[in-house]
This record gives sequence, structure tokens and C-alpha cells, in this order.
Amino acid sequence: MNIKPISDHILIEPMKAEEKTKGGILLPQTSDKERQEQGTVIAVGSGKVTASGKIIPMEVKVGDKVLFTKYGPQEIKIDNKEYLIASQSDILAIIE
Repeated sequence: MNIKPISDHILIEPMKAEEKTKGGILLPQTSDKERQEQGTVIAVGSGKVTASGKIIPMEVKVGDKVLFTKYGPQEIKIDNKEYLIASQSDILAIIE
């Protein structure tokens, strides 16, 4: 399935949570793990439309690794894979 976000929305593939600590300790799978706050941009909309009709271009592009707000993005499932849809205002930074 092909998803094209509209307006200033962004489709994000969340990064997998670390399952091993830096010291090499494996962490068990638990149901109470919190959602990651980092991910890779998969698709972007055309930009936010102002009241005057001007389009404000997106600051992120496909392939960017981003840091986003914890509770802003909405979780969706496409072909049994989990993604997030966020507004550009939910993006805090691009990870370089």
C-alpha cells in the first residue's frame, strides 16, 4: 500500500527500542515498553497551507532521522507494520 500524507503531515517509521544495554545485558520483552521518540521519515505532505493560501514548505524530507514528541504522533498499522503519522509541529529535531 502506498501512503501519501497531506498538508504538513509526515509518515514515520519508528526506530526499534534497544534490547541490549551498552554493557551487553539483554533486556526482556515486556508489554509496558514506552514508544520510541525517534524514527525515519518515510513520506511527507506538500506543506502547511496558510489562511492566505500560501504553502509553507516542509523542513523534513524522506530519509531524515527525526526526534519527535512522545504523545503527538498517531499510531497506524499498514500491512501489519506499525508507523506513526505526525504534524510537522510534532517534530523536534533532525538527527544528523
